Amino acid sequence: MPLPSLEHDGEPKGPTPGTSERRGVRRGVYVLPALFTVGNIFCGFLSIEYATRGAFDRAAMLLFLAAILDGLDGRVARLTGSTSAFGEQLDSLSDVISFGMAPAFIVYRWALSDFDRLGLTVSFLFLVCGACRLARFNVQIHVVDKRFFVGLPIPSAAGALIGLIWVLPDPLPTTQAKAVFLGVTLILSYLMISTIKYRSFKDFDLKSKRTPLLVPLIAAVIGLLLFLQEKAITALLVIYALSGPVTRLLSPLFTRRTPRAPASTGGA
Repeated sequence: MPLPSLEHDGEPKGPTPGTSERRGVRRGVYVLPALFTVGNIFCGFLSIEYATRGAFDRAAMLLFLAAILDGLDGRVARLTGSTSAFGEQLDSLSDVISFGMAPAFIVYRWALSDFDRLGLTVSFLFLVCGACRLARFNVQIHVVDKRFFVGLPIPSAAGALIGLIWVLPDPLPTTQAKAVFLGVTLILSYLMISTIKYRSFKDFDLKSKRTPLLVPLIAAVIGLLLFLQEKAITALLVIYALSGPVTRLLSPLFTRRTPRAPASTGGA
């Protein structure tokens, strides 16, 4: 009895023409967002090196560059369809370095080192609160309203803190001024782990009828950024950090009281 033929009747086995090329392109697409994330980590690492040299302005600029790279990696991943759980975890770990450890170290070397253990504790608290903020975000990412962030995002907290250092790169001359930044660091740490809501602006619709009304405002903001640069950027970040507490404090004044139903006067 003849053995059955081992030949395949139809398309030949093995990779089809162009398969290896497509796989190579796909691997490149997945690597591209990771390169932005690695650049984010490198900026955070390098900013610590500049802080040890006393070049606090360059350290601050590097962290703002890290924030730009942090914003690009997720957008590039979504545009190329290369989002992955690995990329999300790598992005969170990079944020701990660039927006947690680096700002905590910089503010300690810049202003808080004079307070010895108290300054070390407060700067370390900023790092811990930032890590907790990221962990909570990862856990609640699919269960919270996407229009709002619960707690101040760690890049915004780091930007507000580092922006102030960028505007005032020279070490503060008085203990009183350094004590102010001790309080600022504590407040930003609390805002990250608080339940105060911040607008995410993810629901901003470019096709809305109100969009043309915002064009002059956007143009004015861009003009301020180009003219004032670090001062305008810092002002926007500080205003955003304050917007959450201010909104919570003022919200009872703007909420409409529900009218009470009239009492029934009818008899039995």
